[in-house]
Amino acid sequence: MGSCISEVGAGGSSPPLLPYSLESDMDGGKRKRLRASSSFDSKVPGRMFVNGSSEVASMYCKQGRKGINQDAMLVWENFCSKEDTIFCGVFDGHGPYGHRVAKKVRDSFPLKLNAQWDLHQKNRDGLSDNSSATGSYKSEGNGFRLVDEKTSPTDHEHDETDTILTLRESFLKACKIMDKELKLHPDIDCFCSGTTAVTLVKQGLDLVIGNVGDSRAILCTRDHDDSLIAVQLTVDLKPNLPREEERIRLRRGRVFSLQNEPEVSRVWLPNSDFPGLAMARAFGDFCLKDFGLISVPDVSYHRLTEKDEFVVLATDGIWDVLSNEEVVDIVATAPRSTAARVLVESAVQAWRTKFPFCKVDDCAAVCLFFDSNSDCKSTDIKDKILEASVDQSEQLPLLDEKEIGKEAEKQQQ
Repeated sequence: MGSCISEVGAGGSSPPLLPYSLESDMDGGKRKRLRASSSFDSKVPGRMFVNGSSEVASMYCKQGRKGINQDAMLVWENFCSKEDTIFCGVFDGHGPYGHRVAKKVRDSFPLKLNAQWDLHQKNRDGLSDNSSATGSYKSEGNGFRLVDEKTSPTDHEHDETDTILTLRESFLKACKIMDKELKLHPDIDCFCSGTTAVTLVKQGLDLVIGNVGDSRAILCTRDHDDSLIAVQLTVDLKPNLPREEERIRLRRGRVFSLQNEPEVSRVWLPNSDFPGLAMARAFGDFCLKDFGLISVPDVSYHRLTEKDEFVVLATDGIWDVLSNEEVVDIVATAPRSTAARVLVESAVQAWRTKFPFCKVDDCAAVCLFFDSNSDCKSTDIKDKILEASVDQSEQLPLLDEKEIGKEAEKQQQ
């Protein structure tokens, strides 16, 4: 499978989440053993960004064979102290500094989204024009989609509609601010590096998903026969999608595939076979921002029902080798506390089977379960030992963007 950047152009108060502490193995430390700790060693309650699980979520990331791990992930229960609200996201970096861009967006974007959410909620407190709100709600031109294809909200859904619209506007504004901050960042070179981001906010029964790039979110639900089925919540924003390709070409960017990988469309500069980006939207990658690449999220909405089981957010290392249906089957049959790990390991095995001569891509997955009365409550994950390789720097607790910046500077010295 092709990489995100072409080699031709790349010449250049909720239940606590359980992280894992590093422990030396018997082989002299060549491998690391991860053990669930009894407390979450972080100053941000409910926030988790390393391999682990909680009563409602499982997350796992594994480095591939292409170099430094450029995937990142996040689960944040009681998001920014909002009751019954969860934020989830996966981020797939690319380019020379993609790993730093992915972590920066992981750490900063949720805070910007929350700030915009609070601001829009305050602004909407004095507004009651439901007719204009409904018009925006249905507008595909503003990048907002109803996954379940309802045409408009009913009268008793207007309160929910206000929340959804507020989140939609917050996603749009937060992405714009995030990309601007990356452009001006003094320590991260984002000219030819960037990241995807598929993020989700669950508040009550409302799911609002913001997607930038080609990572993906799917829903596991039940059909009329009570069989499990997969519903894709996002669109993989590839350059060959008609709307994306039209925008890129109108701005003088070029879209074509290389002869040795005709299935992978890429974005190129007008007069140079560079950089060959395999997605139409991304944070960063400012060498292409004047030529059709954008960071505007595709925002979608789903109202949960009693038939919905879980959501999976994952980077393309998963989707390149597993179908939506295969992912649903794997997660549904795995113990919830280790569902993400089982999914990632299944993808790694699929890479080796389907593409034995290709380097395995980084894989990251977040599984969010809607029914907390699951086997994870009866499983003592505090005593469970999991083996995985993990970037030790990922264990650092984070408070805010200033502290995040300080940690980034330390890592670069």
